[in-house]
Amino acid sequence: MILLTALNGREFYLNPELIYRVEEMPDTLITLIDGKTLVVTESAAETAQRVIDYKLLINSKQINN
Repeated sequence: MILLTALNGREFYLNPELIYRVEEMPDTLITLIDGKTLVVTESAAETAQRVIDYKLLINSKQINN
């Protein structure tokens, strides 16, 4: 799960496996695989980096087991 911040300031966790697309419009819009959308305060680049960090963590745990 990755930690993100909604426009109202509330933090929430999102399963990054559900992300279809991330774009800046100028706010960051996340489209999920089911078509639902979320708007967050993090930039698209920051959101992408959190997804990358999550995947690296998951893959390193699988290798170490």
